[in-house]
Amino acid sequence: MSTAGLLHLSVQVASRRPTFDRAQIRRWVRSALEVAKEARSTQLVVRFCDTAEARKLNRQFRSRDYATNVLTFAEQDSDLVSADIVLCVPVLEREARAQDKSVKSHTAHLVIHGTLHALGYDHERPGMARQMEALEVEALARFSISDPYRETA
Repeated sequence: MSTAGLLHLSVQVASRRPTFDRAQIRRWVRSALEVAKEARSTQLVVRFCDTAEARKLNRQFRSRDYATNVLTFAEQDSDLVSADIVLCVPVLEREARAQDKSVKSHTAHLVIHGTLHALGYDHERPGMARQMEALEVEALARFSISDPYRETA
């Protein structure tokens, strides 16, 4: 039985989106919530955007003047997780090609990664990074997606 609480998910497309549907995005999010054993209700917006929007948001909120693959803007209280997860389609497509991965697999990773950020996980400290990566690997394995942190020979 799932330990995850209620999930309200909105998907916004401000750019072209790879060919998977809202139900698939929901499964990726739910997987992250389950491996993290998140019991609180969760409200997420997953937004697919272009390079200009991602760059603007990264510059405005992180003082970094480039488009990044995923940004998470989260608010938490004791009863609810609420976040916007913004994925830059051109960046994630470019990264998928460079890493010889499918766009779908890489997007699954970024959605799960962003969801874990929404729950308060980060990768700034080594211990937390290892914990976050282990949860990502566990969530991705549910979809037969290999460990994105393992080097390929």
